[in-house]
Amino acid sequence: MASLKLEIVTAESPVFSGEVDAIVAPGVMGQFTVLPHHASFMTMLEPGELCLRVGGQETFMAVSGGFLEVNEDKVIILADAAERADDIDAARAEAAKKRAQEQMRRPLTGPELAAAEAALRRSLARLRVSERRKKRGERVIT
Repeated sequence: MASLKLEIVTAESPVFSGEVDAIVAPGVMGQFTVLPHHASFMTMLEPGELCLRVGGQETFMAVSGGFLEVNEDKVIILADAAERADDIDAARAEAAKKRAQEQMRRPLTGPELAAAEAALRRSLARLRVSERRKKRGERVIT
């Protein structure tokens, strides 16, 4: 079966490098899937869940935005931040969600509102990935 070479990199360090069968990512125009032999393209990522499929198994990561580039059978994700499910501190993510919701209850200007909404999306993505792993007893791809 054909596969894709995937590299996920943040400003701090490489997060993942390996072969995957498919990638489901949160694009700015909506969720999309990249399969082997996909046409080349580049897009921005929204905060959300990133799903890596390998051999019938799915592993989830939380990304807080960035860029994804497909070129031949190689995908590079330059993420603002990316966390594997087992690295997410659910209590910290819940506290961030509450802070963002509290901020949004106040009158905010355009940039302040955008920052609060982005913080809320990041915390919700982290919580979804963390909860998904708990429910499924997910195997983590290394």
